[in-house]
Amino acid sequence: MSVSTTSTQNNDTLDDSFEKIAKDIISNHFSDKQLIIGLGSGRAATRIVKLIPDEVARNCEFICTSLQIKIEAERQNLKIIDESQIPRIDVVIDGADQINEQFCLIKGGGGALLREKIIYFSAKKTIIVADFTKFVSTFSRSVPIEILPFSRTSIVPFIEKLEGTPVLRTLDKGYPYVTENGNLILDVMFNDYTNVSWLETELKKLPGILETGLFIQAPDICYSALNDNQFKKYEPTSNSK
Repeated sequence: MSVSTTSTQNNDTLDDSFEKIAKDIISNHFSDKQLIIGLGSGRAATRIVKLIPDEVARNCEFICTSLQIKIEAERQNLKIIDESQIPRIDVVIDGADQINEQFCLIKGGGGALLREKIIYFSAKKTIIVADFTKFVSTFSRSVPIEILPFSRTSIVPFIEKLEGTPVLRTLDKGYPYVTENGNLILDVMFNDYTNVSWLETELKKLPGILETGLFIQAPDICYSALNDNQFKKYEPTSNSK
């Protein structure tokens, strides 16, 4: 694993760290290039979108994974194109809910995991941005799983056999959360995360599961936003892309 760190002596906020990350991404991957860029959903991607300069926006086209990030991109006057161009994506920028020591990811807290995984595996380069609290030695949170509504009850016993505890994601008023694909999400806490590759394989065997929030393939570049205007940049050598 290759790591580089940048810092200053200022008492700046975490937002300043994200701003420095955005500038690093733009200067190293966007400048003077005409690119198709995939945008994941959530706070990290939103922060990056807000910091894209006009000269970069004019040269690039963007594919959005959710209405949330699409609205933000529209506010920044970015040129949005449709999913027919996904095979041509040059760079994906996205966040993560947790990142383990092998740079596997848990994603889907915002509900866009299926679309995010499609662009993640289609892109020539993947860049993940998260704050330092998301980096853990082993996973310790639930895995979002997008399921067909018809399988809502039938799939639960199979997940329980994998020592998972599924909870149907709901809105504040108790209504089921429905993804932009018209599906439901189970948030599943597992007893054991020591072999997430095996867990991903077993889950994908179950009828009714459309996608899981386990991203087993490490990103090309991973940024960790630290306090006090600092960030770390990892380039995992385990990446097989």
